[in-house]
Amino acid sequence: MADRNNIPPSAGQTPAGVVKPTPIPLAGIAEELFHSLPVGVVIFDRALRIVHRNQVAGALFPEHPSISETLAAGTVEGQYQDWSTELRRVMDTGRPERYDSVLYSEDGQDERLLNLFCAPLRSDGGAGVAGAVLVAEDISPRASLERRLAVSERLAAVGKLAARVAHELNNPLDGILRYLSLARRLATQDPVDSEKIADFLDRARSGLLRMADIISELLEFSRSAHTEARGGNVNTALEEAIRTLSDQADRNGVTVAAHFADAQMPPVRGSRLFQVFCNLIKNAIDAMPNGGRLTIASSVKDRDVVVRFEDTGCGLPEDTNKVFEPFFTTKHEGKGTGLGLAICKDYIERLHGRITAGNRPEGGAAFVVEIPVDSLATEVADR
Repeated sequence: MADRNNIPPSAGQTPAGVVKPTPIPLAGIAEELFHSLPVGVVIFDRALRIVHRNQVAGALFPEHPSISETLAAGTVEGQYQDWSTELRRVMDTGRPERYDSVLYSEDGQDERLLNLFCAPLRSDGGAGVAGAVLVAEDISPRASLERRLAVSERLAAVGKLAARVAHELNNPLDGILRYLSLARRLATQDPVDSEKIADFLDRARSGLLRMADIISELLEFSRSAHTEARGGNVNTALEEAIRTLSDQADRNGVTVAAHFADAQMPPVRGSRLFQVFCNLIKNAIDAMPNGGRLTIASSVKDRDVVVRFEDTGCGLPEDTNKVFEPFFTTKHEGKGTGLGLAICKDYIERLHGRITAGNRPEGGAAFVVEIPVDSLATEVADR
């Protein structure tokens, strides 16, 4: 016999003791949500007339009957100037569009950084587009925080670099003072040992040259002045760098093989990218003192310029990221300051690119430089 207490209620019935929910009008909920959203929302028709705006949009934008006038009146500068055309395109194509990092200010107010998203609104029957909705997110606080964090990270990096610089300069300075003191002591003795004095002075001179090299590369690391522009594109800069170091490659018995992409390469102006290529080629040649092969290949992949440098040299340490740290070097003492790759990394990151290093399975090292085409195309001179 079935237990009557376990028989489920029929459709439309309410179990005993259960209170039915109180009906709430959906229209009221929609309006409440519309005005409580943390982003600005503006609804406009096909004539770009504003139909509805929530409270956040009212605080972000001044009163204008037209959404295109609203945006045009406050957009400071940038690629989005003809808002009427931009917004009509969304309705004509039926495809949403994003407009990131729009600088907006009106009537002397503080500039705000906005991310805008516009999507078409279908008519009730769904046959056509009745208008569109614009969503505006104020990212100024986030952008400000990111800038402060970037400054803090930069200051921390500068502090770390300053400590390393002090250490690197202190070593040769200590030796210089010691050798000068020894030379001075010998100079006051009778008879004067001119041979030892000359040896001590030579050692002091070597220390001074080491300090001069470090200071020179530090100036290069922090340089922000423009340099004379070089014409051509990425492949041209590579060819010139190979030609510049061809004598050194010949002395080391290194064969350089270049494979350049046939695709249209973006132009390069300024000497910094050329200097990056020279540094990578020179490092590869130094890693093959008894001869070897350096293969350089350029290509364009997914809107990035990619340049690979592969050598058959001694390879890199297990932690390959260390080679980009200032003053880290695998070369013999006096053969390098360890700042070259740090300078390369700094410049490439300014172009929103990246440089990576690794060991090849068959031996030797591989460095890969990747830079967005757009960054090179808009780079008119060295930064």
